[in-house]
Amino acid sequence: MIYVALLRGINVGGKNKIDMKLLKKTFERVGMNDVVTYINTGNIIFSNKDVSKVELSSILEEAISNDFGLQIKVLVRSIDDVSGVINAIPNTWKNDKEMSCDVIFLWDEIDDESVLENLVIKPNIDKVKYIPAAIIWSVEKKNITKSGKSKLIGTKVYKQATVRNVNTTRKIYELMQAQNS
Repeated sequence: MIYVALLRGINVGGKNKIDMKLLKKTFERVGMNDVVTYINTGNIIFSNKDVSKVELSSILEEAISNDFGLQIKVLVRSIDDVSGVINAIPNTWKNDKEMSCDVIFLWDEIDDESVLENLVIKPNIDKVKYIPAAIIWSVEKKNITKSGKSKLIGTKVYKQATVRNVNTTRKIYELMQAQNS
């Protein structure tokens, strides 16, 4: 099975620095195969036939703790999970000069549509979709300061999620598909 490990809060603002080449070796050391990293924010595509998603998260969190001395949360999603996210993102939602669009990958503990009740969503500004495993949030950049998305940081939802922009999410899926062929 092809998976992506999404690490929360590494190499952001000079904190929790992890070299991707060393991280790749850590993944290989604990039995992950075909390991590929994508950009410096903790996106690791790999395959594994022997272990469940839940077990993979624990194994990887422990390996990162042992090798880097950091307590990093690791969210593991299968290629099918990411495919569901990709298929739910409207083609017109992009991350570019005019639009900011993010995928908020949710930890299992809060993965339910009711999570939207805990967010500040401005109906005339924010476009927000819940799908199993994620929230997709789009806002025009000219309205970003008025958006409820800026109020996400520090919330319970934010602490149990990891965010990637749609461009990164689409690239992760592309890399996963390349391994699947």
